[in-house]
Amino acid sequence: MSKSSSDRIADALRIWVATAAPGAQLPSTRTLVAEHDASPVTVQKALRTLSAQGLIETRAGIGAFVRATRTARPHDYGWQTAALGSPQHRMPSLPTPLRTAGHNVIAFHGGYPDKELLPERLVRSALSRAARGAAALRHPPTAGLPDLRAWFADELGSATPPGLSPPAPGDAIVLPGSQSGMGTLFRALVGADRPLLIESPSYWGAILAAAQVGVRLIPVPSGPDGPDPVALDDAFVRTGARAFYAQPNFANPTGGQWCPALADEVLRIVRDRRAFLIEDDWAHDFGIDADPVPLAARDDGGHVVYIRSLTKSVSPSIRVAGLIARGPARERILADAEAQSMYVSAALQAAALDVVSQPAWTTHLRSLRQQLSARRDLLVEAIRAHLPDAHVEPPRGGLHLWARLPDDTDLPALVRNCETSGVLVAAGDNWFPAEPTGRYLRLSFCGPDPGSFPDGVRVIADTLARQRAN
Repeated sequence: MSKSSSDRIADALRIWVATAAPGAQLPSTRTLVAEHDASPVTVQKALRTLSAQGLIETRAGIGAFVRATRTARPHDYGWQTAALGSPQHRMPSLPTPLRTAGHNVIAFHGGYPDKELLPERLVRSALSRAARGAAALRHPPTAGLPDLRAWFADELGSATPPGLSPPAPGDAIVLPGSQSGMGTLFRALVGADRPLLIESPSYWGAILAAAQVGVRLIPVPSGPDGPDPVALDDAFVRTGARAFYAQPNFANPTGGQWCPALADEVLRIVRDRRAFLIEDDWAHDFGIDADPVPLAARDDGGHVVYIRSLTKSVSPSIRVAGLIARGPARERILADAEAQSMYVSAALQAAALDVVSQPAWTTHLRSLRQQLSARRDLLVEAIRAHLPDAHVEPPRGGLHLWARLPDDTDLPALVRNCETSGVLVAAGDNWFPAEPTGRYLRLSFCGPDPGSFPDGVRVIADTLARQRAN
């Protein structure tokens, strides 16, 4: 992959800095523009890169200087160990998907769609209108803007079969993203030191939220077709759990979608056990070969608590999610949400509603489906061509492939060595609430530069071949 002009200038300046004395002043922007035949904007971008890496420091109106090496005296923070005591619940480390990829890296690790997959024009226009409108200076209702709550309720209500009561706007709560929402749900519906059933594998963010709340996770085996209903019912009986967290549509990481028969069986089990199903519909807007069918639309008895985020499909900067619950559960959830975040920014809510209310939103979703299909197929073809020992099932929706590798794979070493070769991948271990049942990689097809996918898979294959040869 060729480097950008700013990267080439930064490389040249690194060599200059390496031989210069601490405090030495770099050539002026005008000099660098002439030397590298570049624009002032390109030169400034290169300088910002070096500044972010701690190699130089800039002084307004004067110029840029080689950063002097400072030897900081060590601090003793041992007193904090005694003051804090042992952690009540040890937090898992944040997994690879949250890492920011550097330049010239093939990124299979991320969970957020590339900018090319987002409705950029709609988002920019909506944010501009929200900034000019009353929402920019308004204190919204704690449950969310009425029109946005009505939109979430109508979206779920449109899938409600005849004979069942669709959700009302009053059943909806707007939350600052699904990650915050899961913490609220686990506190309000489960509670610390109490059991929560969860598919295994499942979303790492739910595993993290459970650890933060102190919930005891009870894994239920699940695969591309969904959870084992016999194991699910047994887990309810054996543990006394009163809630089950699941992703019936395009699950992260497997991409699996429940068939109608399994959905009916799970609903029956949940009702029989007088329990809750926490349905995470994170990929509602990412159908490829199928459309999502929320289980919450088929339940009006308050057993299914439904959460749907707009953060991934609209913009990572618009952390807005909608939650639908009925009965006393809604009041408990709202009370926790009020205590945790008070309310969600009215400007962000207004912008989110603006985007999804535009006719162009439907057009964008049609285009998105086509783009995701092409990206998924490109990555599947590359894996089948270069990694024949890996097993993948093309998902019918979502953003990821779940690839099983040979059982003798040294997964941590593979991830490290791939990164050394410029390819970021995510080890599947992060998605298991207990011990992993195999060696998996979760490979995202929503990242930047899909044309580099075959090259990235070749790097994984070469790295794996070297590992197995040793």
